[in-house]
Amino acid sequence: MSRLRVHNFLVTLDGYATGEDQSTEAAFGTAQSEFLPWFEKANIFRPADQPGSAVPAPSVNESIAAAWGSGIGADIMGRNMYRPATGPWPQDGWRGWWGEEPPFGTPCFVMTHWEREPLTVGNTTFHFVSGTPAEVLQRAQKAAGWLDVRLGGGPSIVNEFLAADLVDYLHIIQIPVVLGRGVRLWDGLESLHKRYAIESATMPNGTIHLFFTKTPSEAA
Repeated sequence: MSRLRVHNFLVTLDGYATGEDQSTEAAFGTAQSEFLPWFEKANIFRPADQPGSAVPAPSVNESIAAAWGSGIGADIMGRNMYRPATGPWPQDGWRGWWGEEPPFGTPCFVMTHWEREPLTVGNTTFHFVSGTPAEVLQRAQKAAGWLDVRLGGGPSIVNEFLAADLVDYLHIIQIPVVLGRGVRLWDGLESLHKRYAIESATMPNGTIHLFFTKTPSEAA
C-alpha cells in the first residue's frame, strides 16, 4: 500500500500554517508578507536555470525540499489550497494558482463539499471530490498505484488526516515567526509525537526541519 506523505509544510513558532482572510490575491491571507520570504529563504522552489548558465550546487534546504517530488503518484489537497472560496464554485474560469503547467503532474484530489467535473491543466488533472479523509485517500491510492500519495494544505486538511492517523510521513518547516492569528496545525492532536519517530535539522537561516516518520508498530 502506498504511503501518505506531507512535505515542505511551513508552520510558525506558535503553530499557525496560514493567516486569516485568504483570497485569490493572497494565498496565505494576513500571513502573506511573513510567509513568502520564508519560502524563499527555505529554498523550497529553485528558479529554472537559464540556458548556458552554470548550475549552482543545491543548498541543504533545497536538497531537503526536493524530496517533495520523489515517488509520488497522486495528490490530495483542501479546497482552499486550490482556491479560497466557500459555497458553490465561482464561475470565473479560475484554474488554480499554478498557471498552465502546475507542478504536480498527477491526479490531484481536491476535497470539497461542492463536487464538480474534473479539470485538466497541463499534465495535472484536478478531481473535485467529497468524502472522509479515509475515503479520499483510498481513491488517491488507487490512482497512485504503487507510488505514494502527497498531501498538501491547508492546515485544516492536514490536521484532519493526522487526527485520522492516516499520515505516514510529515515534514514540517518551522520558521522563527510568531503570527498570533490564523489557522493552526496542531490543535486537537495531543500525543501525536507518540505515533512517530521524530528527527530535526536546524539551518543557519533560522528554519528548523522536523521529520515525523510513523513508527513500525504504528505503520503495520
